[in-house]
Amino acid sequence: MSDRTRDAAAAPVRRRTDRRCVFASLTVAAALYAADQLAKLWVVHTLVPGREYPVVPGLLWWEHIRNSGAAFSLGSGLTWVFTLVMAAVVVGILWLLRRVRDPWWAVALGLVLGGAGGNLTDRLLRDPGFGRGHVVDFIAVPHFAIFNVADCGVVVGIALVLLLLLTDRDMEGTRES
Repeated sequence: MSDRTRDAAAAPVRRRTDRRCVFASLTVAAALYAADQLAKLWVVHTLVPGREYPVVPGLLWWEHIRNSGAAFSLGSGLTWVFTLVMAAVVVGILWLLRRVRDPWWAVALGLVLGGAGGNLTDRLLRDPGFGRGHVVDFIAVPHFAIFNVADCGVVVGIALVLLLLLTDRDMEGTRES
């Protein structure tokens, strides 16, 4: 047996896609998406818009608002742009999942995918119309924007992506040199 044949036989065979990681990522995304949509359904049918409902007095309350913009209601006149950006994020993550072989990357991308999908659903299906819908936000804390479950998933997912990048861990589960 030649050296080249022996090296090829000893090298681990890497599949292009790790189905377990794809499944894990899609499971995380689906769970976050479901939690977000169920919470928003509860908010829309239970909470009066603009009224505060204390959860932990002075620290946390529910307040039903409709957000046409991004974080902190920035860009409220550009709702359709946010719809396109979120659609691109969803498509981009689905495309990236074929490369993921690291479980932590799978979780991180699943969180961002579920959150982007939750807010994209609002943009597509809520008033005032398709592609211009306002996102349902309801989690309020002092001196900060009012947000939702999807936003939490996106923030935690992005933080995890940054941590993975800072520790030189690539999507294939190896450390970059």
